[in-house]
Amino acid sequence: MNTTEKNSVLEVQNLSIGYKAKKKATEVAQNINFSLASGELIAIVGANGVGKSTLLRTLANIQPNLSGTIFLNQKELSSYKSSLLATSLSLVLTEQLPTRNLTVKEIIALGRQPHTNWIGTFTANDIKHVKNAMELINISDLQEKKCFELSDGQMQKVLIARALAQDTSLIILDEPTTHLDIYHKAYILKILKRISEETNKTILFSTHEIDLAIQLCDKMVVMNNNEVLFDTPEQLIEKGSFSKLFPNDLINFDKKTQTFKVNK
Repeated sequence: MNTTEKNSVLEVQNLSIGYKAKKKATEVAQNINFSLASGELIAIVGANGVGKSTLLRTLANIQPNLSGTIFLNQKELSSYKSSLLATSLSLVLTEQLPTRNLTVKEIIALGRQPHTNWIGTFTANDIKHVKNAMELINISDLQEKKCFELSDGQMQKVLIARALAQDTSLIILDEPTTHLDIYHKAYILKILKRISEETNKTILFSTHEIDLAIQLCDKMVVMNNNEVLFDTPEQLIEKGSFSKLFPNDLINFDKKTQTFKVNK
């Protein structure tokens, strides 16, 4: 493994992603290469259907890659047992919770399952991680509320806190700002930025909020139909990477304002 950074948490080499069915492979994206360091906030952006969720599921070991190699903490992802992987990688998907009758504290405590013994006994350290996660996300006042009582924004914070309580070096989130208004979209992404800085965890998420991601992220993965690019937002802007994301008949990327604008 040729790691460019000693503190690399996730490294992808010549990755090809897609689906296999009846011995036939359908490739979604190929030649994906990047390395994520500890303490970084990284967004995956691109048009609908370009493969953002497929890439996240592949990186989380939910579905197999077609080719290439993924390293998590300098160890091949494919070699991880599920129990060990859960102590290194936490995942927040857009799925509905199995029950919303649990309290906020109970949902967050589920994040400690990979660390508890076979009968699930909590230690003082487990309780500390749950408490710290609630404090960091600023939801301690909600801990006794049932999840069905929460707004979408509050529920998203709870799920992030659950991933934080899991205490992994890498946190992966699939579209964490879906169904939120612009204020709460920015609020959630600011929380993710603060977590990466204060805990030194690597946070990778997919999003359609490209303008916000440009402002807040350390690095970005830009996916289009022809290539997958990886760099700082500044370098990606300089290369014109965002201008290629969508047909320019309706919107264009303005380099000066670093935002997308509707053609008049």
